[in-house]
Amino acid sequence: MIDFVTIKEVKLKLGELCKSKRQSYDMSQEDLGEAIGLSRYTIQKFENGKNATLDTVLKIANHFDLLKQLKKGIDKTIEDENNISLY
Repeated sequence: MIDFVTIKEVKLKLGELCKSKRQSYDMSQEDLGEAIGLSRYTIQKFENGKNATLDTVLKIANHFDLLKQLKKGIDKTIEDENNISLY
């Protein structure tokens, strides 16, 4: 069985994570937008899986202290690909 992930699914998951983190900090979309230099509308679109620019993702990740985790995941992927054995 092939297990694949679509871009839309990832965008929706990122939006869910953003909304969950924002609510756990008791922030409105407006509050988050102001804190990271984006509009409430951009946050609303992001949370609905409709605007996942790299800048938006990184600004939100940075605000909620998720950049280190994101970088670790990227580093691990690179390391795993470099450690592929042909034997």
